[in-house]
Amino acid sequence: MSVPCKFERSLLGHDEYEIVAGTHHPAIYDADVEQLRSVLKRLRDLRDKERTLSRGKRREARGKGAARGATFPGTAEHPYQRKQVFVSALKRVGKEIARRDQLAARAAQVEFAQHALALRRAAQFPARPAAGYTAHEGMRSLPSQRRRTKVPPAKIGSVSQATRNAQARRDARN
Repeated sequence: MSVPCKFERSLLGHDEYEIVAGTHHPAIYDADVEQLRSVLKRLRDLRDKERTLSRGKRREARGKGAARGATFPGTAEHPYQRKQVFVSALKRVGKEIARRDQLAARAAQVEFAQHALALRRAAQFPARPAAGYTAHEGMRSLPSQRRRTKVPPAKIGSVSQATRNAQARRDARN
């Protein structure tokens, strides 16, 4: 139920109205999240107090319970309306906290997505190879692409010599 600010002011005391006024449109955006969480706790306490008074007055009206105090005259309607004011303020503060949490989560998600995209692009496009020789430098012999193997000179005839020695040993046995 939407309640006009003038009606809220008529229902609440000065200190209570200051708390509730901080939950309305322009003022709620100036508070940081920690202030909003402390206001949320204070509003819950006020709502719970009014809920208890309202329930007591309704029990009194039905004849189920005795009056709890002589200083609180009237019907259960007044504390019920005050409770509704606190409930609507609670909803505003809760929505604002949730909105800020979503905004922070979205900013973090965008940052993660940009980082992932940068990693993917880095893997997708490898570094370009060097351009090599260009025409203006003139003719140049191209180095051979074949792998060059260096065999020590002592190894060059050793295989065939080993075969000869093995054959000579077999011939000497017979």
